[in-house]
Amino acid sequence: MKQLQSLMGLIFILVAMTACNKAPVAEPQQHSVVEPAAFVQVKGKQFQLAGKPYYFVGTNFWYGAYLGADGDNGDRARLIKELDQLKAAGVTNLRVLAASEASALVMSLKPAIQTAPGQVDEELWQGLDFLLSEMAKREMKAVLFLNNFWQWSGGMSQYVAWQTGEPVLDPDLTKDWNAFMQNSARFYRLAESQQLYRSLIQKLIERTNTVTGVAYKADPTIMSWQLANEPRPGSGEAGAENAQVYVQWVNDTAQFIKQLAPQQLVSTGSEGSRGALDDMDLFIKAHQSPYVDYLTFHLWPKNWQWFDITQAEQTYASGLATAKTYIEQHIAVADQMNKPLVMEEFGIERDGADYRPEATTVWRDKFYTEFFQLIEQQAKAGRAIAGSNFWTWSGAGRTQRADFIWQVGDDYLGDPPQEPQGLNSVFDQDQSTIKILTEHAKVMHAL
Repeated sequence: MKQLQSLMGLIFILVAMTACNKAPVAEPQQHSVVEPAAFVQVKGKQFQLAGKPYYFVGTNFWYGAYLGADGDNGDRARLIKELDQLKAAGVTNLRVLAASEASALVMSLKPAIQTAPGQVDEELWQGLDFLLSEMAKREMKAVLFLNNFWQWSGGMSQYVAWQTGEPVLDPDLTKDWNAFMQNSARFYRLAESQQLYRSLIQKLIERTNTVTGVAYKADPTIMSWQLANEPRPGSGEAGAENAQVYVQWVNDTAQFIKQLAPQQLVSTGSEGSRGALDDMDLFIKAHQSPYVDYLTFHLWPKNWQWFDITQAEQTYASGLATAKTYIEQHIAVADQMNKPLVMEEFGIERDGADYRPEATTVWRDKFYTEFFQLIEQQAKAGRAIAGSNFWTWSGAGRTQRADFIWQVGDDYLGDPPQEPQGLNSVFDQDQSTIKILTEHAKVMHAL
């Protein structure tokens, strides 16, 4: 019996030892389900996000990276507050400057992101990192433009000056805008300028966000890489000579970006036919590239002399009619091309051409209401229009300058440095305009 008990005890010990050597069976863990962020995609003439239609209300927020900087240039507390206010109003798409060039142009933005050929101000790009990280928290999407046809951020004219060694041609001094545009359009033909431009693009697309640890090319917060702000082939008959090289530049640059960031979209930043020598066929050719995912157009009733705020009663009806025709023309083209369309810039001055935040916005609100109703109607009808970005959000920014001219150290407003600060600004106190945006967003987000 004792022998049997000893044997049974030995068996018990061996079984226990075997059990101890086995990996413990893990208990099922309970995790909250978090949907991964999705990239915006194109399906025919519609954007999609996570398999559903993506219609948006957006704004131009070009200075977002500057506000996001952790230094004297930045104001992260203001940035967070304004992102919260925009999100609450239903504004979920921001068009942001991602590259600017140090320049002797008198009205250009300072400091610049590209401080010299191939050299970048890391603090400002870390500001862009911070902006994107905060946008991701709020499920917002970014359109990042990578160059500028105009002088206010250095842009193409500065690339030309860097390569040629010629003094930069400054339209704010010469007042010769045709000569300036022709000079900027030289950019498309200059091999060294293109190499420098592409090098900057690649550096940014392959950058790892210092806040999130996510590579830019893998970040679904970035909806689109945009070739430039309002690229044009030039001006007048001389500009027509650049048409072919301009179309080729759009295709080749878009292809270059697509190869680096295949999950994200590419857009041109075009104003539409007005930015294509008033030639709709040229606009179409520039957007036929298989690497350009969607069409953009801008709308500037004042700049194009359709509407005069100082004679608002006399010019509103005709200005609105012309604007609506312009919108319809571009929707028709997008329908034909089977690509989505975004009205990504449109601005109206404050009443009486008054730049102060206290000035009323009766005429702006009229235009916004009409534009938004038209977009809603056409989107509901299944046409190509997918969203809009008004120009421009200035939020809590204010100028203390009696002449409204921006200087280094001043608040950043949506009005760029070459324009009076407050010209097209929507401020955080503009409740009537914000209400219009909010109601429009409810309609668009429900589609």
